[in-house]
Amino acid sequence: MASSTFKQDMPPEGGYKPIPYKRIPAKTFFSGWALIGGYLGMTAGAAYLYYLNCKAVHARELEARSASFAIYPMLLAERDRAYLKQLRKNREEERELMKNVEGWKVGTWYGEPIYKTEKPDTLQDQLYHEYYVHSSFKDYKKRAHLSLIS
Repeated sequence: MASSTFKQDMPPEGGYKPIPYKRIPAKTFFSGWALIGGYLGMTAGAAYLYYLNCKAVHARELEARSASFAIYPMLLAERDRAYLKQLRKNREEERELMKNVEGWKVGTWYGEPIYKTEKPDTLQDQLYHEYYVHSSFKDYKKRAHLSLIS
């Protein structure tokens, strides 16, 4: 069983240390003016770097835009050449297909003009399906952005 001697826990000799209850402020490494100056310095440095970057990007965009302006007329001419080439190919294909049909004139419907125009020698733009009539369906689908969804 428990022994009959009982020892009570007592404070150390000389008592406990005093309890600290006063506020201890944090260490200040920089003053308020130093923080404001640092902020302004960093902002000025970042603004300068941003300016240099914008200047370089603008120069690259200017170069690309100038090249685009320079090559644009040539690209238009090539597009027009390809268009006329395809029209000539369509006309020759029609001539080849209908060579055995009596009274068939290329570009007409049995001698009657398809398009009614004021000037008979003007070029009429054709619809997609007329333009790609002698091409593969794959080319027509690619140009017309068709997709067959089942």
